Amino acid sequence: MATTKSIAQRAAHDWLPVAVVLLAVLLAWYIAAWALNAPGAIERVLDADVGYTWQELFSATMNMERPLMPAPHQVAMDFYESLTEWPLDSPRNLIYHVIVTGQSTLTGFVMGTALGLFLSVLIVHSRTLDKALLPWIVASQTVPVLAIAPIVLVVLGSLGFSGTAPKAFIAMYLCFFPVTVAMVQGLRSPQKIETEMMHTYAASKWQALWLLRLPAALPFLFPALRVGVAAGLVGAMVAELPTGAQAGLGAKLLTGSYYGQTTQIWSALVMSALLGLALTSTVALVERLVLRSRGGL
Repeated sequence: MATTKSIAQRAAHDWLPVAVVLLAVLLAWYIAAWALNAPGAIERVLDADVGYTWQELFSATMNMERPLMPAPHQVAMDFYESLTEWPLDSPRNLIYHVIVTGQSTLTGFVMGTALGLFLSVLIVHSRTLDKALLPWIVASQTVPVLAIAPIVLVVLGSLGFSGTAPKAFIAMYLCFFPVTVAMVQGLRSPQKIETEMMHTYAASKWQALWLLRLPAALPFLFPALRVGVAAGLVGAMVAELPTGAQAGLGAKLLTGSYYGQTTQIWSALVMSALLGLALTSTVALVERLVLRSRGGL
């Protein structure tokens, strides 16, 4: 009984702040929807000459066909209808777009992680590459992804790459930076006495890397991976915009903006947020399993 009570108290302690923030966001959202939709409701729905009550105004603002800002319940209804009323292979189903964007994101995430690990190992083991590469790696992130995405897509398209590959490349561009910077710091985190001990045992650089530096860098790697996978999702969605793609969450946002379907836009935004949360949670779960297997908390 005591154990059950302690678990319930811990769950309440963990989730109560989240619930309070969620309620505050929903309240602010409803207020914003009312304020932004009221002029349109007065102009297109209500009859100003006859007059109306504030209840009628509120009802009109919450149920407009094409609101300036849809209310949360409108987004929830559109979200539900998209998932339940259309088959998975239909462009009207959000899961269809999640699969397309998720594929590009994960491919770019794997490529970016591999590139970041490779560059960090080179930088740590070579002072020349440290001075030559690291400033350019930092400078690469000053170029807005919206500016570089069309260039990359055109170049890769001329080389015969289409579909997932160009979008994955943009995702990789955003993923590799946090992994590189974090791993450089992590690989350099072992203390001098630890590196001297590896020299005492006549360990090679690769043995020291595998047995000392990589384990020491794990606490630095996983937070960078969480940032990287979220950045990769943004990159994949941005890469879908210049191409006029017909599939993907970015394409869904673009289609909604073309036809003035604001509710569709917000549904895609909510789905992209849920996808990002799922990806970062998966990385966090892998982190917990890996650290626990190595004797961590």
